[in-house]
Amino acid sequence: MTAIAPHITAFLRERLPLERRASRHTCDSYAYSFQILLEYTSKRLGVAPSALQLEQLDVPLILDFLKHLKSERANAPSTCNVRLAAIKSFMRFVEHRVPSALQQVQRTLAISSQKTDTRLVRYLEKDEVQAMLDAPDPTTRMGIRDRAMLNLAVTAGLRVSELVGLRIEDVTFASRYVDIRVQGKGRRERIIRLWPSVADSLRAWLSVRGQASVPELFLNARGMQMSRSGFEYVLAKHVAKSAGHCPSLRDKRISPHLLRHTCAMRVLQATSDIRKVALWLGHASIQTTEVYLQADPTLKLEALSAMTPPNLRPGTFSPSDRLIGLLKSTRLCGVDLACQPVQEGG
Repeated sequence: MTAIAPHITAFLRERLPLERRASRHTCDSYAYSFQILLEYTSKRLGVAPSALQLEQLDVPLILDFLKHLKSERANAPSTCNVRLAAIKSFMRFVEHRVPSALQQVQRTLAISSQKTDTRLVRYLEKDEVQAMLDAPDPTTRMGIRDRAMLNLAVTAGLRVSELVGLRIEDVTFASRYVDIRVQGKGRRERIIRLWPSVADSLRAWLSVRGQASVPELFLNARGMQMSRSGFEYVLAKHVAKSAGHCPSLRDKRISPHLLRHTCAMRVLQATSDIRKVALWLGHASIQTTEVYLQADPTLKLEALSAMTPPNLRPGTFSPSDRLIGLLKSTRLCGVDLACQPVQEGG
């Protein structure tokens, strides 16, 4: 029997951050996946999490755990796939550390992911974006910060982790424009040049930001780095405020990632080039960007105008007289109205 605790510790403290240079968000996600896995396993087997053995983490238990996520925790298939991906990554790590677990690892890696629904990408319309950007108060320090954050998020299409992790040194003003250096997924860097209006909003925030002990661009009320949940709170607050001027916002579930979708759709509608959208968003594969093609109706209108539909033979439809139709249906039933006596006087 092999204790599982030392291997999980090495996986989370050495394999992910040092060898694979995974982001903090990835490390946190994997750590949480193992937290709920070990809690479930400990409760089911009646063994303390620190005393669990690697051999106890077999395929039947993992499958039951995935069912538990779906039934008890009401997790979507995409979330279940994230948990399964963390388990498989750990098993690949264990494969070289515990040769005796080779068959167990191979059986675990053979577990298939759940199929997920492919939905159309949702995004904000131009008037909805404007209402949201007009919500922060530009005469207060927090209002200036919020307006700069929201403006940068919706124009640059940043992931929330990229937005809150942006440092002052990553912002370079080039004449009237501003260049943003972003480190995205997989340690891939990209530079985005944005409009003078974005540059002005960032200059306004830097003028009131003040000194801080952290290098990040955006700070919370305590002068520390803005967190993901902090930005979500800021976004929800201003969306609720702007909904009074733009009622359509009330019917939409607006998340930080929806702002990224909105930016992608604006770039696609302006350029009609999916490759430019992929470069703007920092996608490693253009297949990831193709989801925006399905959501853009203007591209479908262009396709309609470029195609010639088949011709149909002209004709008009004349409905039959109701009385004649009644007579025909009565005759088909074997009743001859002409042979029936006419009754008078009720």
